[in-house]
Amino acid sequence: MSDLFEPAPIVRLPVEGGQTFPVHRIFCIGQNYAEHIKEMGGTDTSVEPVIFMKPPSALTLGPDVPYPPVTTDLHHEVELVAALGSQGVMASGVGIDLTRRDLQGIAKKRGGPWEIGKAFEAAAVMGELKLGIPPETGAIRLSVNGQARQVGDLSQMNRNLTELLALLGKYFTLGAGDLVFTGTPSGVGPLLPGDRVSAEIELLPALTFQLTDRKA
Repeated sequence: MSDLFEPAPIVRLPVEGGQTFPVHRIFCIGQNYAEHIKEMGGTDTSVEPVIFMKPPSALTLGPDVPYPPVTTDLHHEVELVAALGSQGVMASGVGIDLTRRDLQGIAKKRGGPWEIGKAFEAAAVMGELKLGIPPETGAIRLSVNGQARQVGDLSQMNRNLTELLALLGKYFTLGAGDLVFTGTPSGVGPLLPGDRVSAEIELLPALTFQLTDRKA
């Protein structure tokens, strides 16, 4: 049998050294830093993290990232991202979970899923991956137009990467090609067209991109 149409290409992320990482799925963790839970209005900082997903089509490398449509409140969330191979975690990098906060808020009020706020095109900005065990501690930072917005440490996670993988493993069969966004520290905030965003995690390749004009 033949395909009715040409299938979408496999999304690949660059890895230091010239290799690429073919992406299968993107798992995202919410509410994994106590101070971020508080800034979003939560009071129980020991709550089990939220699990949601983005499609591989949401990935982008920049350096230009389009401001998405149907929102007036786009937010940045810098995160450590773990990349899984056939034997477990094999690499990590810096990622930014872009969020249409206004649409996410509407979904929360209705008790519905978050896809319209989280899973749009170019909603997952990634830097280059670095092979090896991801850092467990170290600074995680994000700045906009040279002004610091998010400043934290990986040690502030409510659940570390091992615990997050165990949690995900209760509900999904994890495998090679999976990415895990591990949550964001406090300081999330709005972005505007033209903003230049820089993000870094100690020992990992930095990530920089610029938001282009708003889509119709």
